[in-house]
Amino acid sequence: MKSLVIVESPAKAKTIGKYLGKDFTVKASVGHIMDLPKSKLGVDIEKNFEPQYIQIKGKAKVVNELKAAAKKADRILIATDPDREGEAIAAHVAVAVSKTAKTEEVYRVLFNEITKKAILKAIEQPGKIDTNKVDAQQARRILDRLVGYQISPILWKKVRRGLSAGRVQSVALRIICEREEEIKAFKPEEFWSLTALLEGKLPPQFEAKLLKKDEEKLRVKNNDEVQAILAGLQGAAYTVAKVEKKERRRNPVPPFTTSKLQQEGGRKLGFTSRRTMAVAQGLYEGVDLGKEGAVGLITYMRTDSTRVGAEAQQEARELIAAKFGKEYVPAEPPVYKSAKSAQEAHEAIRPTSAMREPDAIKRYLEPDQYKLYKLIWNRFVASQMNPAVIDQTSVDIKASAYTFRASGSVVKFPGFMAVYMEERSEDQAPSEEDNGEAVLPPLAEGDLLSLLKLDPKQHFTQPPPRFSEALLVKTLEEKGIGRPSTYAAIISTIQDRDYVNKLENKFHPTELGILVNNLLVTHFPDILNVTFTARMEEELDKIEEGAMKWADAVRDFYDPFSVSLKKAQEEMKDFKAEQTPTDINCDKCGKPMIIKWGRNGQFLACSGYPDCKSTKPFVRTENGGVEAAPEETTGELCPKCGSGMVVKRGRFGKFLACSRYPECNHTQGMSTGVLCPEDGGMIVERRSRFGKMFYSCANYPNCKFAVWYKPVPRPCPQCGAPFLTEKYSKKTGPYIACYKKECGYKEGTTPDVDTPEPPKDPPA
Repeated sequence: MKSLVIVESPAKAKTIGKYLGKDFTVKASVGHIMDLPKSKLGVDIEKNFEPQYIQIKGKAKVVNELKAAAKKADRILIATDPDREGEAIAAHVAVAVSKTAKTEEVYRVLFNEITKKAILKAIEQPGKIDTNKVDAQQARRILDRLVGYQISPILWKKVRRGLSAGRVQSVALRIICEREEEIKAFKPEEFWSLTALLEGKLPPQFEAKLLKKDEEKLRVKNNDEVQAILAGLQGAAYTVAKVEKKERRRNPVPPFTTSKLQQEGGRKLGFTSRRTMAVAQGLYEGVDLGKEGAVGLITYMRTDSTRVGAEAQQEARELIAAKFGKEYVPAEPPVYKSAKSAQEAHEAIRPTSAMREPDAIKRYLEPDQYKLYKLIWNRFVASQMNPAVIDQTSVDIKASAYTFRASGSVVKFPGFMAVYMEERSEDQAPSEEDNGEAVLPPLAEGDLLSLLKLDPKQHFTQPPPRFSEALLVKTLEEKGIGRPSTYAAIISTIQDRDYVNKLENKFHPTELGILVNNLLVTHFPDILNVTFTARMEEELDKIEEGAMKWADAVRDFYDPFSVSLKKAQEEMKDFKAEQTPTDINCDKCGKPMIIKWGRNGQFLACSGYPDCKSTKPFVRTENGGVEAAPEETTGELCPKCGSGMVVKRGRFGKFLACSRYPECNHTQGMSTGVLCPEDGGMIVERRSRFGKMFYSCANYPNCKFAVWYKPVPRPCPQCGAPFLTEKYSKKTGPYIACYKKECGYKEGTTPDVDTPEPPKDPPA
C-alpha cells in the first residue's frame, strides 16, 4: 500500500521521511494553504458568519504537488501539528487533495515528538480530523478578522493609515498603557531600615535587621523615627532571645509549558518570545546529528500541559541515578498540576531523549539551539529529581524594647538545584530564603552579643516595574488573555505598529500607542476588557470540547460589538483632520505652523505643505501655550556638508541629523565620545535590521569597525586598547570589560554567566 504523509514544514518532512520506508511519500503543505481573503472581510455576517476561504496566493505550486502525490497514494495521512492551528490546516489540506485523490481514505496522524518510535506508532494508529478543534480555530480566526478588519479602518480614517486593532493585541497594549499610568501616578514613600552588625563568642560577624518594638512590627517612616530608635538603643545589651532551626524542602518546578519557556528564554538567555519559539521550532522539527541523521530533539513546543509520559520519566530516572546518584531519584515519579484549560493529551516541552545530553551534541547545534536545548534539558531533568533540603536558621536578638532578626541557610542536600534554578520574575518579591544566605556563628539563647555598628539607611518605595517580554507573557497568561502560542506575534505587532518602544528591555508606550489605546478603551470597552477577552478564550475551549457551537460564540461576541462599532464610526474624534493653529512661523517659508499627528506623536508642521515640508518638535508652556522645542546640538559637524549636527528623535530614540535637512539628509547615531581605533572617526550608536543596538564608526561603509557593547572612554589597563565596554551579567549585574575578547580584562562585578551572544545579523 502506497501512503502519502502530509506535514507542515519541509524540515519536518525531511526528518520524518528518514524513518519511513519506500512505500511512504512525505510532502509539506508549507503552513496554511487556505485563509480568509486579504482584500475584504471574508466573513458573511448575514449567513451566520460563514467564512469565505480562498487558496493563499503563491500556494498553487504546493497544492498541485499535494494533489499529484494524492493521485498515486492508496492512503493519505495528514500529520500536521497537534493543536487547533494544525487541525485547521489538516481540514483544508484534506478538502484540497480529496478532490483528485485516488482514495477517499484520509486519516489524521498525531504525534508529540519527531522520533522514529513516535512516528511509527502514530502511523499504526491513524484517526480522523477533530471537527471540534477545527471549529474552535475557525471561531478564533473569524473573531480576530471581525475586530481587525472593522476597527482598523476607523483608526486609518481618524488617526493615520497603517494602524491596527486586534482582539488580543489591543488588550496587551492596554495592559502596558495602564502600567505606565500607574508609574506616572506613583508617589514614592520614604522608609528606613536599621541593621546591626554583631559579634558572638565565635566568628564570623553577622548582620541582623530591626524587626519590631515590643511585639509590634515596625515600619520606620522617617529620619526622626530612626533617631528616636537609635536613642532608645543607647547602651542597650544585645541578647539572643530565640534560635529557631528548621529543615525546609524546596520542590523542583515543572517541565516547560510554552509560556514558561518564553519567560525563561527571556530571563536566562535574553531571547525575545519570537526568537525562543523560532529556535524551539527548529529543535522540534529535527537537527542533523551526523551519523544519526536528522532527529527531533524536543517534544512539541506549543503546549500548556506539564504532563510527562511514563517512558520519558523512566529514562530520566535512569540518567539521574547514573549521573548524580540514587539519592537524587524520588521514590515515585513526580506529577505536576497543569492549568485548568490544559490539553492533557499533550506532554510538556522536554527532550525527546534525556540521554542526549546538551554537551554531547553541542557540535551539531547552532549557538542559539544549544542554549535553548540546554535550558529545556536542565529544566526537565531537574523536574524529575528529589527536592532540595535546606537548613534554615532564624535568630531573634533583644535590645531594650526592640527585636532584631538574623537569618541564615545552609543547603543540606542540593537535590534538583544541582541542575536548575528558575529565575525570579521582576514583579516577584524576594522570599525568606533569598534573604537567608548569610553564614551565622554558633548561637544559643541567652548569649550576649557585641554591637559593632548600627547602620540606618533611607529607602523609598518603588513603582511597579514596566513590562519586559517575560513579564508581559506571564501577565497575559495569568489573566487568560490569548494563548501562549500567539504571544510572540502579539508582542511583535504592537512594536511594529509603533504603539510601544522597547528601551533597556522594557516596554514604553509611545504617544501614538497611548492615543490609540484611549480611543479603543473609550469606544470599545468590552473588546478591551480583560475579563471579557478571557471569557472568550473559555468559550473557544468549550467549542473544542464540543460543548458549544462556534457560530453561537461568534454571535455572542458580535451583537454588542456591532453596536459599539456603529457608534465609534460616528463619534470617534478625528485626529487626522485636526490641525491646531499656532503663533509659530515656519523658519523656511514664514507661513504659520500647525500641530499635526504623526507616527511618533504630535509635531509642528508648516501650513504650506506640500510646497514646504518643514517640521519640528514642540513643547507646551506652563500657561498651556506652544513653543518650538530648542534644537539640541552636540558641537559635531556633518561629515557630508560640514554644517552643524542636531539631535532628533525617531522610532528607536535619539539620533543625529544634519541641521540643513532636507537639503542634506545625512543622519547618524548618537556619538559615544570614543574614537574608532581603525580610522579615528567617532564611534556612534546604530541599530541592526532586527533592532539590536550596536556601536560602529561614523565613517561606515569606508570603515567597518563595530562592537556590540557600549564603549567606555577609558583605555584598557591590561592591553592598552583605546576603550573598554559596558557589559551585563544576568547573574551578577553590570561590569566593565576590554572590547578585545583575547585580552580578557574585566573589572567591577566578575560574571559567572556572561551576557548571551547577540543575534547573528551583521552591523550593516
